[in-house]
Amino acid sequence: MPVTETSQSQEFLQLLDPSGARVASAEYDPVVADVDGAALLALYEDMVVVRRLDTEATALQRQGELALWPPLLGQEAAQIGSGRALRSDDFVFSSYREHAVAYTRGVEVVDLVRVWRGVTASGWDPYAVGMATPQVIIGAQTLHATGYAMGIRFDGTDSAAVVYFGDGATSEGDVSEAMVFAASFTVPVVFFCQNNQWAISEPVTLQSGGTLADRPPGFGIPSIRVDGNDVLAVHAATRVALARARAGEGPTFIEAVTYRMGPHTTADDPTRYRDAAELESWRTRDPISRLAEHLRSTGALSDDEEERIQATAKAVAAELRAGCLALPDPDPLTMFDEVYAEPHPELERQRAEYAEYLAGFDGVGLTTEASR
Repeated sequence: MPVTETSQSQEFLQLLDPSGARVASAEYDPVVADVDGAALLALYEDMVVVRRLDTEATALQRQGELALWPPLLGQEAAQIGSGRALRSDDFVFSSYREHAVAYTRGVEVVDLVRVWRGVTASGWDPYAVGMATPQVIIGAQTLHATGYAMGIRFDGTDSAAVVYFGDGATSEGDVSEAMVFAASFTVPVVFFCQNNQWAISEPVTLQSGGTLADRPPGFGIPSIRVDGNDVLAVHAATRVALARARAGEGPTFIEAVTYRMGPHTTADDPTRYRDAAELESWRTRDPISRLAEHLRSTGALSDDEEERIQATAKAVAAELRAGCLALPDPDPLTMFDEVYAEPHPELERQRAEYAEYLAGFDGVGLTTEASR
């Protein structure tokens, strides 16, 4: 693996350094040989747009329009670089922070906030976009992805499953169990760990004496440690992992070394446990600024292009806000919908009891099927 920089005294793959300079790699350059200036510009636009979406969603929560929001600030390259490497027939399983991955899968922007506004239990149709709705139980999605990948293998197709999780999830038993099964059955799954340095208030150094990429080989899974703020390197590493999966060579673990620049969620105050100097140090490695510098140095990013991209980001953010504010409150009885695939007598009994209960609130502003 080519080495140009260290993080926590350990090496990782890097193709664009923090100043935006291109780092040559005999091993990985051929993997991204087709990623020209126009393709990099598209990745840059993706990152700018999703950062603006993230900022807008955070503002909506602060204004009381969302109950909660888990920001992705600082992790745009890890998510866009990997998400844009996927095919439409691949399937993604994620945690609650992969808004940018969802964006690459074609999820409508308003669907990103439905569940956080509390108007639905699920934001989108997983089969329509090839991505499961976010998993809040830490690490559980690794088991789902491995099971899905086992199905892919049995079907004999060359698609792949990709599962996203954070550094904190690697301390959960589910992740270890998923890797045991993935390795044992040689299934086409990519374990994509965004090591953003903090599992809420616990630093990754407390969870692991070495790098997280050191763990998977113990399960028989090769790993790639990549600069998660380098969108080109992440794209290359994901392509390599997907190629292994499609060739029947089994799972790969990617540790994308990045940084959560905002709070864990909008309910968190990172100033209580994080040194301001650490945050400032990581700001110098900002993924968007890095790619912008590279694109400007090659002439691919002009002032006009920058203006166009910023206008696009502003328009998408406006679409998110308008869509969020227009979301109707659901009828309370809809909580019983789609719980079971077939009619269920016990559920119908509960529904009837709840409808009777709600009917007692007639005249106080509730709109339900029971009060019509």
